[in-house]
Amino acid sequence: MTDAPNIETIRAALRNVADPEIGANIVDLGLIYRIDLADKTLHIEMTMTSPACPMGDMILDDAHSELGRILPADIEVDIKVVWNPPWEPKMMSEQCRQRLGWTDSDSP
Repeated sequence: MTDAPNIETIRAALRNVADPEIGANIVDLGLIYRIDLADKTLHIEMTMTSPACPMGDMILDDAHSELGRILPADIEVDIKVVWNPPWEPKMMSEQCRQRLGWTDSDSP
């Protein structure tokens, strides 16, 4: 790809990255907090479902790999893992909650 993709294209690529413990993609899980493309740098702020997530490194590697497929070589990817706000099940998309069998009463 020669042109930088738009935010929705980036979000679509990140939907190919799954949290293997939950079996859902990181976008629908609500783990992506910010996507910003400026000055040849893609800035992403995301979180994990828990600070003790054993799959965190694998998820980050998968995100970099998916983004590498769609981004021009001159775009730098900066992914920051943040813990504020802490992730909660209510951050999942409605479709993801339904697929996983979560209801609003399951969310704190």
